[in-house]
Amino acid sequence: MKISGVDIRPGNIIEYEGGIWRAVKIQHTQPGKGGAYMQVEMKNLIDGRKTNVRFRSAETVERVRLDTKDFQFLFADGDGLVFMDKDTYDQVTLPRDLLGDAAAFLQDGMDVVMELHEEKPISVQLPNQVEATIVEADAVVKGQTASSSYKPAILDNGVRIMVPPHIASGTRIVVDVYEQTYVKRAD
Repeated sequence: MKISGVDIRPGNIIEYEGGIWRAVKIQHTQPGKGGAYMQVEMKNLIDGRKTNVRFRSAETVERVRLDTKDFQFLFADGDGLVFMDKDTYDQVTLPRDLLGDAAAFLQDGMDVVMELHEEKPISVQLPNQVEATIVEADAVVKGQTASSSYKPAILDNGVRIMVPPHIASGTRIVVDVYEQTYVKRAD
């Protein structure tokens, strides 16, 4: 499906110069002279390259529709991550860098959604929030609990995040996977 260059939104998958790209950031600009344009930061979903492209309002790009399939994460094998198709039980090994920083939040048996383009895995979507345990947290400084300050803490997967002062080591919390931020205490 063709869309205008100024209709590109973050998260859109487009075909550009023979590659499959995901729009990461956009900025619409309307200068005093000349036509409006959209400055788009894109990431290649095949090899991970990044680029900035300027699309004029008259230009069109091909928007790509990806197929989605439910998979289950089985285990990490060196730099590879092994997933199982929940329908056919086929196993697929993907490179760890395909998931980026979110790979640290994978847990054995976790259900994920894999995006495929022409039957080739392009990306993996984890749940937006996961539960994790604080293994190390700084001590609370007296008198700091009333302010909206945060302190550093390390999760059981080794990721460092900022948490409110009342969170101590051993506490189960809910973490936003993609922003790597504290959401709430786990129930």
